[in-house]
Amino acid sequence: MPLTQEHELHRRRFGRNLGLGLVLGGFAVLVFFLTMAKMKEGASMEGFDYQRPAPAGTAAQAEDGG
Repeated sequence: MPLTQEHELHRRRFGRNLGLGLVLGGFAVLVFFLTMAKMKEGASMEGFDYQRPAPAGTAAQAEDGG
């Protein structure tokens, strides 16, 4: 029995692996294009919980009381 003979199980497994690889690759491409569209649109990349830092002199004035 030669070692190069391919079993039917290997052909089915290859078909499933190929299908899963194509699905995962398609998902990666979809995420990439959605990211590029959002960046091109110029949308803010900040999350909803993001707070802008206070202006430079504001924190020092609050500590001094004036």
